[in-house]
Amino acid sequence: MKYPKEYLDEIKTRLKVSTVVSKTVSLKKRGKEYVGLSPFKNEKTPSFTVNDEKEFYHCFATSEHGNIFDFIMKTQNLRFGEAIKYLANLAGMQPYIFSKQDEEREKKWKIYSSIYDQYVNFYHDELLKNVNYLVARDYLKERSLNKDQVKKFKIGYVDKNPNFFEKLKNDFSTEEIIETGLFYLDERKKIYVERFRGRLIFPINNISGQPIALGGRIIEKSDFLAKYINSPETLFFKKGSNLYNLDLSRKLSNKFDNIFLVEGYMDVVGLSKNGIENAVANLGTSLTDKQIFTLNQFFDDIIICFDGDESGYKAALRAAENSIKDLKPEKQISFLFLPDKEDPDSFVNKNGKNYFIDFSKQNKISIHHFIFNHYKKNTKNNPSSLAIFDKKLRSIANTIKDNYIKKYVLEYFLEKISELTPHTSQNRKNFYIKKIKSLESTKKYFNESKSLSGVELEEFSLIYLIINNIDLMQNNIHMVENIKLFSEVNKQIFEKILDKLKSGEKLSMDKMDIDSQLTDKISKFAPIKHILKNKPNDDHVVVELLDDISRDLNNYDLEFRIQELESKFSKDLSETTFNELKELKKKQNIN
Repeated sequence: MKYPKEYLDEIKTRLKVSTVVSKTVSLKKRGKEYVGLSPFKNEKTPSFTVNDEKEFYHCFATSEHGNIFDFIMKTQNLRFGEAIKYLANLAGMQPYIFSKQDEEREKKWKIYSSIYDQYVNFYHDELLKNVNYLVARDYLKERSLNKDQVKKFKIGYVDKNPNFFEKLKNDFSTEEIIETGLFYLDERKKIYVERFRGRLIFPINNISGQPIALGGRIIEKSDFLAKYINSPETLFFKKGSNLYNLDLSRKLSNKFDNIFLVEGYMDVVGLSKNGIENAVANLGTSLTDKQIFTLNQFFDDIIICFDGDESGYKAALRAAENSIKDLKPEKQISFLFLPDKEDPDSFVNKNGKNYFIDFSKQNKISIHHFIFNHYKKNTKNNPSSLAIFDKKLRSIANTIKDNYIKKYVLEYFLEKISELTPHTSQNRKNFYIKKIKSLESTKKYFNESKSLSGVELEEFSLIYLIINNIDLMQNNIHMVENIKLFSEVNKQIFEKILDKLKSGEKLSMDKMDIDSQLTDKISKFAPIKHILKNKPNDDHVVVELLDDISRDLNNYDLEFRIQELESKFSKDLSETTFNELKELKKKQNIN
């Protein structure tokens, strides 16, 4: 069976080429590309390049070239279907389950995309060439847009009395045309009407750059027509899963760390005209988890810049409260508020690119600052109001999925709340101080701990257990002397400890002669210390925990050996290697 195109596009949306390749090849940034040693040939000078913008890798030593699917197939010796399963798992997606409807869906997609291609191309060409479209072209001039922007975004114009439905009927059935959402039935006149008549149309593309929906803007003043409308949701278009201009802006992730999220199509086009191309627009709906996740795959800082009016502010607040739960380490969500009655398009046209960029750097605020400031404005200096304020902020912080970020945001909120109550009793102040550590120390702890592997943390627990139970270990050295460690530094410490334990002399921690910085690090990050807090001070408990750690480290050893043998077997296919591999996997299952 053939995988649906949108499923493959979803994988590509979630995974940059550099993300996939870096699992195998050590990459270094060089300009817009990444370079590394070829995985296809032994070499000392890097000849292997990765380009996220163009979505390919290229090896100059071997001429190997391709996308993420090609890379996984070639480096891991997998078939296409196996490569897809591997990458879907890496992207956090469910394996695709084929059904009888897949073939029918693929046929529908070909028809759907063909109709959209014809529709977009026709009205784009009409806007550029048709002499009767002066009203639309005059409007674009008023908005300071030229042919370059029209061509880049493939903007079109649907006149007030179009007849494209009849043209499409020559090649497609009425049902197929209607399923695109481009037309609807006028019940009174019993005719099919173009949804976007009298409007500029902005193609909304999928991740591959194919149009799947339209946004439409009225160009003549009207008291009863909406300024903007979007295509209705269809089989191939979900508003909450797509963003305008994502197909172009994502290719700039090598160049920019940040992305501007704006409200309208004209904002994206206006920013682009002024040289700011890293911008996308949501599609008239509240910001969704899926949109945040997608942007985070490519950019480290999402700057939400909605219109500088009341409705823009309310939309920003909804976006903040909805998206804060998806905050991740090393990722930011910021908010940029423009002067009243300004939108990104008008503001950048008036002030230019450099001013806009400088303004954003100086005035953007982080998501938790924005939320705090908003609720602070509506809080009075009395116990009841402060209590509601406190409860609300705690509730928002507790929605955050990542524990480190949750801790940081909650600490920030509590510190700021304590600052609002200068006349509170000293006991209450001490409570806050006791309750919250400094933000800097929290961030430092996270940055240090995230660099440690699971094996290192397990080794830390072992060493922590030994140095805090020296007498027990000295009398029962057989329990630890055969345990295997993997990281070099921990291995050296462990060997030194074993030598001291075997010496027979009465030992204490100060006689261990171990670097205090190392022991401090072990004490700080050893996960077992959190377990021991809730356990009685008992030798039997220590022995049980020691047994658990020993078993875990043995399993790590088995995993490493199994990986080595699997790699070896894929090359030599020998029976000896296979039998050895089978025995190790048997041991792994037992453990």
